[in-house]
Amino acid sequence: MGKPGAFLDIDRVAHELRPVEERSHDFDPLYVELDDDARRAQASRCMMCGVAFCQMGESFGKARPSGCPLHNLIPEWNELVYRGRWDEAAERLSLTSPMPEFTSRVCPALCEAACNLGSVDGQPTTIHDNERAISDHEWANGGPRRFEPAGEGAPTVAVVGSGPAGLVAAWELARRGARVTVFERDDRPGGLLMYGIPNMKLEKSVVERRVALMRELGIVFELGADVNDPAVAAKLNGFDAVVVAAGARAPRGLSAANVDAPGVVYAVDYLTASTVSVLDGGEPAVNARGLDVVVIGGGDTGNDCVGTAVRQGARSVRQFEFLPAAPDKRAVGNPWPQWPNVKKTDYGQQEAIAAMGGEMRAWAVDTLEVLLDKKGAAAGLRVVDLDWSAGKPERIAGSEHEVPAQLVLIACGFTGPEYGVFDAVSVPVATAGRPLPVMAAEGSHLAARTEGVAADAAPVYVAGDARNGSSLVVSAMADALACAAEVAEALEL
Repeated sequence: MGKPGAFLDIDRVAHELRPVEERSHDFDPLYVELDDDARRAQASRCMMCGVAFCQMGESFGKARPSGCPLHNLIPEWNELVYRGRWDEAAERLSLTSPMPEFTSRVCPALCEAACNLGSVDGQPTTIHDNERAISDHEWANGGPRRFEPAGEGAPTVAVVGSGPAGLVAAWELARRGARVTVFERDDRPGGLLMYGIPNMKLEKSVVERRVALMRELGIVFELGADVNDPAVAAKLNGFDAVVVAAGARAPRGLSAANVDAPGVVYAVDYLTASTVSVLDGGEPAVNARGLDVVVIGGGDTGNDCVGTAVRQGARSVRQFEFLPAAPDKRAVGNPWPQWPNVKKTDYGQQEAIAAMGGEMRAWAVDTLEVLLDKKGAAAGLRVVDLDWSAGKPERIAGSEHEVPAQLVLIACGFTGPEYGVFDAVSVPVATAGRPLPVMAAEGSHLAARTEGVAADAAPVYVAGDARNGSSLVVSAMADALACAAEVAEALEL
């Protein structure tokens, strides 16, 4: 185990964020990392618990998983970090997590929420930061261990989509001996990792570095390849198997008048435009500069929109949430090791609060109408406050009011995958419940097929959010590993 009793003597010290007044003017990384000695001291606080809740990855009801969905061997690599054995730590991490450079930057750290130390003194081990340090050390010293690319006679697999699940499925199948081609409709690989998460949170050089390694190991990327194009879809039947990992990008809309007006933009479209501008230069296609911005939705994507609008020079930034504010501390019905449903102020909100000179968020607010200017573009919002005391939303009489907004960003989550991809590969979508693809059997990643599909058509598997609906990057990766194992077994890899 680590240093016995270290958690009694050493306080938790997580990474710091760059000062608000500095970071809010650029898209450079947010974080300031600890040096190796300080990192090793933090790793020493891990007690290698007999029951390591941090790595169990189990769900309680509809809540987020408790602990790591990848079942990372957390106590083992914490011990190795403490002892300065970085190469061995990277090797242990790679046994369960093929791409820790991503999870260690964008995961909400389900592991830390389940850490036993968090239940004792509220100071869990800095697992998330330790993982990033391991990954960064590995990349600084030659990168992840290479494998031998598959030969000409190996089975072939097409992967549709290059987000978290697509990259992991492609990597794992290639590692197991398949020849893999990834079909990506955008101009760059990475999907959500490239365009849905801003650069200050996940540097695009990190994504590009991984893709370059995948290409080095024989994985082919076809860009601008949308399977809704019949010519692209026809290519898929030339493979021994197809894995659909196209994510769940169909946005949840807003039930308000005039939501189709110019100036009303879905969050991912806004974040994509910003990232394109950061990478390619020039003004973003959707720019918050000089505008009053309202972000509707309180999740991570909403916070990313807030931070991006601040960086673009918005005149004002507000954020509205339909639900009431979460409590400051765990509620009785939300015990450890469940994910804590508590109020937090994330990086973008910190920046907007500083820019606005005070709180810019409002909870229990429903949007009734997008107000228009003389040209028919967004000029403001008419909203109403909600009373949740009875457990359901009730509009409060007399609380309607208007706020200025020339840019309205809808960050209300996602309803599921975009249907076109399943039509293209002849996979039926459920008509009851969530609109997800129909699997051939419960628990399987092999999809059912619509009537009339040729008997010799390539089997289609589905992985990540395309199979399960919108989730976390780490959950999509875990599902992609399971899918890859199923495909590998079928192909006798």
